[in-house]
Amino acid sequence: MKRNLSIAVLLLTSISPAWAQLMSSRAIFSQLSSSTLPQPVGRPVARVNGAVLTDLDLLREEYTIFPYAKQHNGIPKAMEADIRAGAMQMIVFEELVYQEAERRKLTVSPQRLQRAKAEFRKQFTTPQEYDNLLNTEFKGSAKLLDTKIERSLLIEKMLKIEVENRSVVSVAEAKAFYDKNGERFRVPELFSVQTISVMPPSSAPAGEIKHARNKAEDALRQAKATKTHDEFGMLAQKISEDDYRVLMGDHGPVDKAKFPPQVLQAVVKMQPGQVSDLIDIGNNGYTIVRLNEHSVAGMRTFEEVRDSVREYLRKQKTEQLRRSLDARLRKNAKVEEL
Repeated sequence: MKRNLSIAVLLLTSISPAWAQLMSSRAIFSQLSSSTLPQPVGRPVARVNGAVLTDLDLLREEYTIFPYAKQHNGIPKAMEADIRAGAMQMIVFEELVYQEAERRKLTVSPQRLQRAKAEFRKQFTTPQEYDNLLNTEFKGSAKLLDTKIERSLLIEKMLKIEVENRSVVSVAEAKAFYDKNGERFRVPELFSVQTISVMPPSSAPAGEIKHARNKAEDALRQAKATKTHDEFGMLAQKISEDDYRVLMGDHGPVDKAKFPPQVLQAVVKMQPGQVSDLIDIGNNGYTIVRLNEHSVAGMRTFEEVRDSVREYLRKQKTEQLRRSLDARLRKNAKVEEL
């Protein structure tokens, strides 16, 4: 149930799903034509106020949600039910939005329609490829395709009126959110570090433990000779035994509270660019730390987070408005899943 809901939320927060779905027709057609799975035949899967939606509509939406179907020879069984439910919700929602746009007598200008048709054609590399899709999905009728494109644009226009235009977040709204939720913008004391570690098995024999100590001392000598982040990082890639070696030993910014006590004890005394002595991390292991940056605890200013806060609130508004629109349109609609 939770996974179903997450897919629905994802779909309901996208701005123009119908147009995005139509623009992906080339890739979807390629997946359908090469699949060994049963092909859609135009079988009705839902009625929305009498309008019939087919298995092709549903499958096109499913493949829009999961664009890797070709690589998986279809949708993985574990995801099938969730994706189908999300796709069904979306195609019903789109149909309701389209019907509302028609009820309001919204129109698409000839110029906008021509631009959209040109955009659609651009995704095909050859005229033959376009003709194949036209014959397969639109019964060879360019007029039927034009109708489908116009439908997508009407849905887009309706959503712009009801959602996009109303989900704009002002700077004043963002500032009010910032002032009310100060703790969200508090930054802990951070240390950006790299490490080189020698980590023999905890049950290693005495000879191996001595070898590990010698290896750690040799690593320390080489680490002390490095002058830059990259020099230390190249050495870490070469000799370190911890998981960060593949990242040039770089842990990025780490909260002071998350350091092991023995490492923190060394780091707090260092200046950026310095390399520590050997630090005993227990179980016969040693690490060497390079401090790259130290940031004191504090609050991020509103100017630093203004744009990200506005985008966060815009997405919240968008989700709320689309859910509200979906509920409002469904309230007096007759929707049947077949």
